[in-house]
Amino acid sequence: MPFSRLAAATTPTARIGFGLAAVGRPGYITLGRDADLPASRSVEALRERTFELLDAAYASGVRYIDAARSYGRSEEFLADWLRARPDIGDVVIGSKWGYTYTAAWNADAAPPHEVKDHSVAAYVRQREESAALLDERLDLYQIHSVTPQSPALDDKELHGELAALAASGVTVGLSVSGPEQAAAIRAALAVTVDGEPLFRTVQATYNALETSAGPALAEAHDAGLTVLVKEGMANGRLADPHAPAALREIAGEAGLGSDAVALALVLRQPWAGVVLSGAATTVQLVSNLHAAAVDLDAGQLERLAALAEEPSAYWERRGQLPWH
Repeated sequence: MPFSRLAAATTPTARIGFGLAAVGRPGYITLGRDADLPASRSVEALRERTFELLDAAYASGVRYIDAARSYGRSEEFLADWLRARPDIGDVVIGSKWGYTYTAAWNADAAPPHEVKDHSVAAYVRQREESAALLDERLDLYQIHSVTPQSPALDDKELHGELAALAASGVTVGLSVSGPEQAAAIRAALAVTVDGEPLFRTVQATYNALETSAGPALAEAHDAGLTVLVKEGMANGRLADPHAPAALREIAGEAGLGSDAVALALVLRQPWAGVVLSGAATTVQLVSNLHAAAVDLDAGQLERLAALAEEPSAYWERRGQLPWH
């Protein structure tokens, strides 16, 4: 599987990936993003910012890049960057289908900015759209934000389409979302085609505030899936100046930012394969990458464990974050 090339990466930061959710579109829910991006939210301004971040990430050893059809023009920006850097052949590219971006590049558009559709028709359309941009550079294609109620878990026709994609050499996975992430992961582990597991990766939210998917992610890892972690900083809630006091205190002890400590907590999970940075500036990215050097002791881990929230409360709070 092409995605397995990540296992061969030897850079110190190879387990940290870079996600384009925050820079592929003018509006997103990360706290502080209104000040992080350039005053002009034009397509060209965000393309330039994306290039800047991708260059910095690659130079720092990051080798996995995460995009999605619903992240505005993220696939387009990524494809442009890859064409402008023809000598870069060792990055692993992942994208997702299942949401359609509907905000028409308007940061002030009323939510929702994306609409979910896990039908076969949506897959076929979005797969063609992704292929038109990323062609053979696409290594991983995931269903976006599966919940236990998603028809994607039971749709045999869709499973056949995805199995055909896997047979062509593209790794097939899924991302999960919401307070029932664990149930969605376990349901996905049971999906097979011709007796073989369909999904080879799972991407989930896991951070100091939302740890409920941990046991199911361990099961997925034990079953041979690569685990990718998104929202390790809880959409900015674990970054300065919004981080809880305990996290800021531990960051002070480490001499680093709260973001580095928050990501370090995720990196130390034995099942975590790739942990995504969603930085919107190069300063944030560099700070995020310091997570690879953070060593948390037992007392610090205990203090961080006390930050965990009930999943329903966490996801309700996340749903109330404004689109900046």
